[in-house]
Amino acid sequence: MKKLLILPLVAATGALSSCVAPVGLVYSDINLPSGISSAPGKKVGKSQSRSYFALVATGDSSVEAAKNNGGITSVSSVDTKIENILGVAKYTTTVTGN
Repeated sequence: MKKLLILPLVAATGALSSCVAPVGLVYSDINLPSGISSAPGKKVGKSQSRSYFALVATGDSSVEAAKNNGGITSVSSVDTKIENILGVAKYTTTVTGN
């Protein structure tokens, strides 16, 4: 019985250890700056993707999608937000520029 309880914990630890950002197993709310230039941007674009229990992932949270959503041609800054509650995660990329 103990082996059955340890196996999911080991699998979750292995899956989470490959992430670049610190991710909590139960809850995460993390903001990561990805890149900043000296010129502030006037336009803002966002893109999102979701992950369900690290088994299924949908959406497009790329910088290119955020640029298209905001009508941005020249990028000033890129930020990433990761929200995770009990294995359901949302990744949001925010791009500012002109």
